[in-house]
Amino acid sequence: MPKGKNQWVVPHEDGWAVRGQGNKGRVTVVKPTQSEAIDAATQIARNQRSEVIIKGRNNRIRDRNSYGNDPHPPKG
Repeated sequence: MPKGKNQWVVPHEDGWAVRGQGNKGRVTVVKPTQSEAIDAATQIARNQRSEVIIKGRNNRIRDRNSYGNDPHPPKG
């Protein structure tokens, strides 16, 4: 199965946006809260077996979660 696009949760003038990796000005969806945007991005990432990367208001990455094709799986 091909790997899907990573999903980014980023600040947006109308709240928080979900944007597929490489989609420079285009967003997939805009939600009023970061939590709702994370939920939407997670659903997409699970379907595409990709990652969710979450940016804070300061535009720095604050968290990331993998939903398949983890490049650094846990050891053990």
